[in-house]
Amino acid sequence: MNDYRMKMKGLLLLFSLAGITGCASYAESSRSDVPLPDAYRHSGLDASEGSAGAADSSAARVSYAEFFRDPQLVKLLGDAIEHNHDLLVAIKTMESSRLGLGQSKLAYLPAVQLGAEVSSVRPSDKGSSPLAAGKESVEEYTASFGASWELDVWGKIRNSEKAALAGYLATVEAEKAVRTRLVADVADGYYNLLALRHRQEVLTSSMELAEQTLSMLQLQYEAGLVNSLGVERQQAVVAARRSSLFELQRLVTVQENALSVLCGRSPDMVETQASLLSLDAGTGDLVEGVPALLLRNRPDVKQAEMELMRAHAEAGVAAARLYPSFTISAEWGVNALRESDWFSFPGSVFSFLQGAVLQPVFQRGELKTAASQATIERDKEEIRFRQAVVEAVREVSDALAGVQQLDARENETLQQLKSLRSAAENALLLFQSGMADYLDVISAQDAALDAELSLADLRRSRLSARTELYRALGGGWQ
Repeated sequence: MNDYRMKMKGLLLLFSLAGITGCASYAESSRSDVPLPDAYRHSGLDASEGSAGAADSSAARVSYAEFFRDPQLVKLLGDAIEHNHDLLVAIKTMESSRLGLGQSKLAYLPAVQLGAEVSSVRPSDKGSSPLAAGKESVEEYTASFGASWELDVWGKIRNSEKAALAGYLATVEAEKAVRTRLVADVADGYYNLLALRHRQEVLTSSMELAEQTLSMLQLQYEAGLVNSLGVERQQAVVAARRSSLFELQRLVTVQENALSVLCGRSPDMVETQASLLSLDAGTGDLVEGVPALLLRNRPDVKQAEMELMRAHAEAGVAAARLYPSFTISAEWGVNALRESDWFSFPGSVFSFLQGAVLQPVFQRGELKTAASQATIERDKEEIRFRQAVVEAVREVSDALAGVQQLDARENETLQQLKSLRSAAENALLLFQSGMADYLDVISAQDAALDAELSLADLRRSRLSARTELYRALGGGWQ
């Protein structure tokens, strides 16, 4: 009985020590104090609006189906999200990390062992324990239940679980980041395909007009009104238009193949119903919000923050390994030298209870180095987190600048195109009446064609800039 009381006193002392030193666990991590501006550069918000009116508003919260609206594009996006290989890999990575998180929670539970053992030993007749007369061997029967539990005095287990949780959340955000990039890439590829097909239409119309001009020049050449130089030059223009159409068809095929692969299928034709210029490239529904919202909306920023939290927790684990570990072990079972006495209670019952403190000695230098390295890794992750935030703010600011400048350029190009179309029509009429040279006609038609193609490029760029702003704000994963 006295021995039992001594054991219990020792265990109570061990628990008391755990309670006293529990406060020595590694400091909790908190979000780094990253300086953020009140509003983006080129933002429509002033500082007061940025801190009040738009504090919780951002286009990032709009689903991709609401944002893009084009039914054909929305269908492509749905196919890509369901079948894209990069996204599927990211999802599998997230699932694997979730299993690791569940495993980390088991560290709080005691390690339990169940055992049963039967042995038969025949010692040497000349040894220290010869057999008794009439016996051929010594048999022993044992069945036991044991458990051991490590007290989380220094927060090692707790920080290990935090590291696993942060690692899992980082994979969740990584999957969202892949999704937002995928949505932007599919939308940009779709707009590029529309632009290429629009250029085909423009060049086809231009080639037909060039062929009409060539027919007129041939008639005038036969009538002796112009020389062969004009005819040959116009023939070269028609051939150049036809060559450009062949190249455009190649580019259309390449873009269709790229979109098909993004959607997780073999290269194939991609149907489009909308025309490029019919799509709304306006940004009136795009609310950028304030930069602070990026910490909540941008998956890559949140991923960097989760990586920082994991590194902080792992630094806590490394620091805890420098201190003693406290374990409690217990075992209960039955033991007998004869099978008939195996479960003869209480005589066959045995028990074992132990508390242990283990302090690393010779490995301390190695553990200190590991703790220092973990601290450095934490500092590196903090730098990466700050960099991710600054880069996110820059991307939004760049996208806002692009949207604003492209809007102004498209308006100017529209006015230019109206004038050049009128000039091309007038040049042809003047040429037919003999009041203009064929070079005036070719020059006017070329200028109008360039303006048509520039307008198509600007509209595609505006649509892409709108998509990029949506992605930069963190939209696309909903």
